[in-house]
Amino acid sequence: PVFAGMNGSAIENFSCMIYNISLMNCTWQAGRDAPGDTQYFLYWQNLRYDDAMECELYIKDENGRNTGCRFQNVKIATEKAYFLVNGSSNDSLIQFYDEYIDLYKI
Repeated sequence: PVFAGMNGSAIENFSCMIYNISLMNCTWQAGRDAPGDTQYFLYWQNLRYDDAMECELYIKDENGRNTGCRFQNVKIATEKAYFLVNGSSNDSLIQFYDEYIDLYKI
């Protein structure tokens, strides 16, 4: 598949950790070739029946760029969760990153 956007602009090193049963942190790094004004937005879908929701509590770096998300009241189900991180920049199109993750395996 051909993804619109500049090569190297999608996030890297996406990972999630669950702790205290219902809290989840997901983090990522900005794409190494992403323009300096790139801002990233995380959407996720817990179960296949839920609507996709945007992160409510972003973790920001010193430049105010979103580099993670804190989730509360996460339900650990056997179905996969779908994560999508897209970005926006005034300079160029930013590639998106997506992944299906089994929450109960985290």
